[in-house]
Amino acid sequence: MPLLAWIGYFCIPLFDSYIYALFLSTLLVGSVLAAVHHAEVIAFRVGEPFGTLLLALAITIIEVALIVALMLTGGELETKAFARDTVLASVMIILTGIIGLCIVVGAARYKEQAFELQGVSAALVTLTTILVFSLILPNYTLSAGVSEYNTIQLGFVAVLCVVLYITFIMIQATRHRPYFLSPETTKDEDILPQKPTTRITFISAVILLLCLGIVVLLAKSLAPHIEETILKAGAPKSLVGVIIAAIVLLPEGLAAFRAATKNRLQTSLNLALGSALASIGLTIPAVATVSIITGVHLTLGIDMKAMVLLLLAQFTIIVSLATGRTNILQGIVLLAIFLLYIFLIIVP
Repeated sequence: MPLLAWIGYFCIPLFDSYIYALFLSTLLVGSVLAAVHHAEVIAFRVGEPFGTLLLALAITIIEVALIVALMLTGGELETKAFARDTVLASVMIILTGIIGLCIVVGAARYKEQAFELQGVSAALVTLTTILVFSLILPNYTLSAGVSEYNTIQLGFVAVLCVVLYITFIMIQATRHRPYFLSPETTKDEDILPQKPTTRITFISAVILLLCLGIVVLLAKSLAPHIEETILKAGAPKSLVGVIIAAIVLLPEGLAAFRAATKNRLQTSLNLALGSALASIGLTIPAVATVSIITGVHLTLGIDMKAMVLLLLAQFTIIVSLATGRTNILQGIVLLAIFLLYIFLIIVP
């Protein structure tokens, strides 16, 4: 798929049409799926929790590439809101959609599922702080425009987000690694497939780099077509962010879903919360850096409706995961919030 995508990219001058753009969009989605597949191969080789960390970083690189490409090539659409809409959509999809679905599927099959409470609590307290810094506080600052940070504020918040994310990674990977390991991890070691060899891991690493590179190039090339399609459909501008987030999170959501069906909710939560943290903890600083360098303004503050839904989602997920065990009711409540979020985007 990435090889076809590279060939398709170099053939753009020969077949510059709407139908060819649809074909390239298919190759783009396929390259995203391929990237996460090969990241999973590498992740399985290095083991937990480094595996889920690697997956989250791969997803974030793709997300940042798509956002920056749209920011720098956007025309009529309000490019300065791309980052906000995409990050908000990513967080809402992860916290309510992916986690809610994983809890429902796991509870339907196993009634209750257990996980390490300390690791989830560490992720949630970090995520809550970064969410407030990035999406809520800009509404209440006075030094720049509405819902914006000025350059100094943006740089300072970006640094804080990176520091918080790096601190969380240190906790996850070294200092308190057992907090993020499933209680059942050692029980099923014998039924796990054999880890990939060094040769296979190296090949996956090379293909992963090819995937990430072509995703960046295709995203930049397809940005005008995405913009035109959204405008012709008369859809809300924030739908662009939802589309980007859905494409990027699809493979990781499938990985979390598969883990939940195998009674590995800890892995599902590591994937989901790790992606949420990487999505906002790294995407916002990366996009902020691009904004400062290029002079493209960023609108980060969300409106009151989105704020209510975000805080409701955060409160619900904190309460739902406060005991170290989950049941089907918690998952259904989260899915209800997710469906309402999508509905209010389509029917504002």
